[in-house]
Amino acid sequence: MVNMEMERELLQQYASILEDWVPKDAAIAIAVGDSYIYYVEGIHDIRLREGQQVMPGSIADKVINDRLKVDKIMDNSLFGIPYYGIGYPIDLQGEPGALIVILPPYYHVLRHEPFRFLTGKQEDEWSPVAIEEIAYIESLQKKTWFYVASEQFCTSYTLKDLQLRLPKTFLRIHRSYIVNIPAIQRISRDITSNLVLTLRDGTELPVGQTYTADVRKALGF
Repeated sequence: MVNMEMERELLQQYASILEDWVPKDAAIAIAVGDSYIYYVEGIHDIRLREGQQVMPGSIADKVINDRLKVDKIMDNSLFGIPYYGIGYPIDLQGEPGALIVILPPYYHVLRHEPFRFLTGKQEDEWSPVAIEEIAYIESLQKKTWFYVASEQFCTSYTLKDLQLRLPKTFLRIHRSYIVNIPAIQRISRDITSNLVLTLRDGTELPVGQTYTADVRKALGF
């Protein structure tokens, strides 16, 4: 029992260290020997589970056997979902292991190319909109909408897609909202003490509890 608790604490330390340099919301997996012993779901969930066997040809398998960093796109043959993974050799209590950072398959191409505009649809017309003009983005009824002044546009991107491509001025505040920080006028609390952002156009957006710490850190309060 003590060993299991110590291992879990060590794994959490690995994950905590990674937070400083891996992309936000990346999934993290750790494998030792022939099985995965740690997995935290991220923006791209490959539905890996703790206790699952390491499959031949996987990034974990290559890292553990070759003891080298592996950086590659994987197709859907192993997990049923394609992904981009970066694997690092580690040792856990004397056993060779692998730490894998898991991201969408297109991340390696897009990570240095933030959007400069979004093309939105209104009825039967499309309009390219400069990214800095967008106040916030919303996921509603299985569609994604972005708002510019009093206008609403529909985009084919999901919030998860946009998180990878938006400039750093955009902040995820809720499972349904991403906000452009310069559009925020003030921050307050509602009757349940949850944070609420009021935008310059008067729109009020709730901050989800799981995003509160990130919002406070990003906005410095």
